[in-house]
Order: sequence, then structure tokens, then C-alpha cells
Amino acid sequence: MKKATKTQWIFFFVVTALYIAFTIWDGNYWLLLGVLVIFDIYISKFVPWGAWKNPKNKSLRKVAEWVDAILFALVAVYFINLFIFQMYKIPTSSLEKSLLVGDYLMVNKMSYGPRIPNTPLSFPLVQHTFPVINTKSYIEWPRWEYKRLKGLGQVKRNDIVVFNYPAGDTVALKSPSNQDYYYSVRQYGRNRVWTEKNVFGDIVYRPVDRRENYVKRCIGMPGDSLQIIDNEIYIDGKHLPLPKKAQFNYIVETQGNLWNDKQFRTLSVSMDDKTILNSYPDYLERHGIEKNSQGSFNPVYAIPLTKEALQIIEKNGWARSIHIETDNNSRVDIYPYSNLFGWSRDNYGPVWIPRKGASIELNEINLALYSRCITAYEGNSLRVESNQILINGNPASRYTFKYDYYFMMGDNRHSSQDSRSWGFVPEDHIVGKPILIWLSTDKDRKLFSGGIRWKRIFRLPGRD
Repeated sequence: MKKATKTQWIFFFVVTALYIAFTIWDGNYWLLLGVLVIFDIYISKFVPWGAWKNPKNKSLRKVAEWVDAILFALVAVYFINLFIFQMYKIPTSSLEKSLLVGDYLMVNKMSYGPRIPNTPLSFPLVQHTFPVINTKSYIEWPRWEYKRLKGLGQVKRNDIVVFNYPAGDTVALKSPSNQDYYYSVRQYGRNRVWTEKNVFGDIVYRPVDRRENYVKRCIGMPGDSLQIIDNEIYIDGKHLPLPKKAQFNYIVETQGNLWNDKQFRTLSVSMDDKTILNSYPDYLERHGIEKNSQGSFNPVYAIPLTKEALQIIEKNGWARSIHIETDNNSRVDIYPYSNLFGWSRDNYGPVWIPRKGASIELNEINLALYSRCITAYEGNSLRVESNQILINGNPASRYTFKYDYYFMMGDNRHSSQDSRSWGFVPEDHIVGKPILIWLSTDKDRKLFSGGIRWKRIFRLPGRD
């Protein structure tokens, strides 16, 4: 201790203060034992922690220096990615036009408080699978329970939120068309999904923090009663205004000519988002499209449009007729996948969103709506025997939720896989809030010919 320099003592006190502050934030006070290790590293030096970095061989010493630098960088990136910021790319059009495919986001985990990782032993910046070699990027053990550290605030209505995909706990690695496992089971049957490895691949389980990251807008808060009537959202009976850049799918009959790329760019419609429908005459007739004087259909497009884009078409006289795409028929691929409700994409609910500490009566309707919350998210067993409901083997007539839940939707209302498709998002799945678009690329254009959307760089997500 006498040999310790003033600089060593300064480093010791600074590192110790930061370490104690982190321990208090984390709430795991057994970590304070680490102060003894910090003391030995900087002051007592009883254990030769850095001996491996000073081999006698010059070449080995150079290698050791590189290894030390790489390890330090990996540890720093790991903690930053875990507790402060995470980078995320928008892969689909579900939030257009608030966020665009090709937007690269900086996600602030401090906004709602970072989570202690379920799988702490993992490779930084890789969600669940190493590319190319296709092996897991994390180790299953140890597995920690959900805990969220104190953040800067709480999830608010209309926040754009990044979260882990709720239906991503079980994954068929080769699932066709990126269908989630549960959709495939409903579509093809569990036995086929598990036995046809050439089609569906291996079936794997992923912990919460290793599930795919999704980004949607938070529409429903814990305890809300939510209903969608003809695409309009009502919370506790009050109308919720649409986001400024919300869009719906329309069937647009042109004046007789195919539209050019410039017209689609004016409407902000990408190449992947436009479909010509003239090969489906029955579909066109069902939507009120009439044949022209030559006895054929004008070119008809199915395209997503914002209110602003719709006004551009009408102002310029580009369309003979415009029809919003309707979906009023009840569907079994709408959560909770039951014929008890008759809900559709455009007409959904009313549904109550679970709130921590609130109780529900256990009946047929509530079991259909909330059994996944009770079992998959809150870790209980649930079965019905002889008309008696058993939770964890005990008879139960009511259930009290231990998590808050949220209802998420995309701004691209007709082309979004969201809570209408897979249900509520539990609080332990919340990752953070996008705070910055640091890069934006347009896949329809070459890199140096408009491929970078310069006007979107360093903008706040969802603010334009």
C-alpha cells in the first residue's frame, strides 16, 4: 500500500465511486464485494492481474497489447449496448411514413430504464445468431430473472417504442415467408412444423432479450379499454387522432395509363409497396372498379397512401377512382385467434389491456384473451379439467397480473404485423426509445444517386 502513487489512489477512488453508483442503481448490493478487487488492482496488487500483458518475448508482448485493447473495446461496447444505447435498422414498412425502411436508429435504453440481461454471457452487437456460421451468440447459463433499472421516464401513449417480439419465444429456423412459429402451427399443424425439418428447420427457444427487435407506436396503455371502429381508434370511448404520417392501403384506378417512377416518388411509394391488380378481375369488381368504354379495366394499383399523398392524387387528377382497402371479415389470424370475437384488422375490440396488480375473472372469454399473458409471459401453468380452471395446479377463479402490458400498432395501419396479430407487449419486452436517425438509405436507388436520404439524417424519429 505504501508503494501506491497518488495517481493510483485517484484512479481507485474514481473507479470505486462509479462502481458503487452502478451497484446502487442495479440494486444488487452483493456486487460491493467487487470493491475488494478494485482495491487490489489499483492499490495492494496482491494478485498479478496484468502479468499476462507483460511477457518477456517482444512478439508476445505486442500480441498481448492488441488482445488487451480488443478486450477493453468489447467490454466497453457490451456495457454501452446493454445499458445505454443500441443501434437498430428499420427492416419493414410497418411504421411508414413516420419511419422508413432503411432508417438506422439510435435507441436510448435509458428512456424507460435498461433491463438486466436475461442472458448476460453474450457477444455484443449480435442479437441471437452469428451471421455466416449460424450459431447462437449467447450462452444459456446463467439465466437471470427480469429486472429493470430506473430510467428517465415511462412509456407514454404515442411513443415509438423498440421491444422484443412477443411471439418470438419459439422459432422455426427455416419458417417460410418469415412466419412466426405460432402462425405456422395454426396454418400447418404442430406435428408438421416439428417433423418437416427440411421446410421449417429446427425449433428453438429464445429468452426475452434474445428475441427479434420490433419497433411500433404505443397506442394502448395498461388499464385502457381499446377499440378500433372502421380504422379509427378509441381509448375508453374517446377518439384517438391518427399520427400525422399514418397511411392506409388504397385501390387506385388510374385514368388509363401506367404511372411512372416519378409519380410514385412524389407519393413516397416504394417499388415493393406497389402492386398492379389487373390479373384479379373478380377482386376489382368486388371493390367497385368498373370497366372502361373498351370493356377492359384501366391499370389498377394497390398502394399505401398517407392523407397528403391521397390529396396529391386527387389534386393532379391521376385517378379515375380511389377505394380504401377494406377488411371487415373476422379472421382467425387476428389475436386472440378465436371465433368467439369476430374481430378484424379494421374493426377490433373492445379489449382491456392488462395492468399490473389488476385482477380478472377467469372465464372462457378472458382465457382466450389473456391465457398467453398468464402462461408465456408470467410463467404460470394453466389448464382446464372438468370445467375447473387450475393455475399452477391450484383451483382459481380470478387472476392478478404481475406485469403491465401495452398495445402496439404500426403507422402503416394496413400493412403492419402488430398487437392485432400477436397481442399485448409485456413490460419486460420493452427495450427503449428511438432518439435519432443517424443514417437513412433508400433501397430503390443507387448509393450515389439518391441512395442516401440526407434530409433524414440526424432527425428525431416520428417528428416530421
